[in-house]
Amino acid sequence: MTAIDLSPRLSHRLVRLYTGLTLYGLAIALQIKSALGGSPWDVFHQGLAVHFGLSVGTWVIIVGAAVMVVWIPLKQKPGLGTISNVFLVGLACDAGLWLLPSPHVWPLQWLYLVSGILLLAFASVLYIGAKLGPGPRDGIMTGLVRLGLSVRLARFLIEITVLSIGWLLGGTAGIGTLLFALAIGPLVQQFSRKFPLS
Repeated sequence: MTAIDLSPRLSHRLVRLYTGLTLYGLAIALQIKSALGGSPWDVFHQGLAVHFGLSVGTWVIIVGAAVMVVWIPLKQKPGLGTISNVFLVGLACDAGLWLLPSPHVWPLQWLYLVSGILLLAFASVLYIGAKLGPGPRDGIMTGLVRLGLSVRLARFLIEITVLSIGWLLGGTAGIGTLLFALAIGPLVQQFSRKFPLS
């Protein structure tokens, strides 16, 4: 049996992974609590919760696990980060939704929204930079790219699909969804300069 590598480098990557995933779940909770609209995937998770019951975090876990089944024909391989993502993000999201008070005035709603988007970008850089496996939803995009689609087209098709279904099921799409779409890429790029992905 091969011993597990517990070098400082691996320890650092594990801390980075689990901190990033926990903050990612809290960031989702902030955006949902803002009631101004979340990311396309979170509109989908919220729509499932509204329409079918169970908590948003539970749906994050269920969808993450289901999405990994799609990895099989796409020939994607999960890592520790992938498996951890499925469970920890959903648990942290539900904890955040339970702990955070609901803002009832628009300045606080905007504070929640902007804080959530900033935190999600930072959390993304942390967990992706750990290089312990992509998130389950990211794996669909990379699998489609491997089949010949461009990154832009693959991401657009996935996100417009889950956004549309989530909105039809009762998820909250709005100005926050648009702001997320416009800001998340540049923010991840900025954070990655301070916390390199490699």
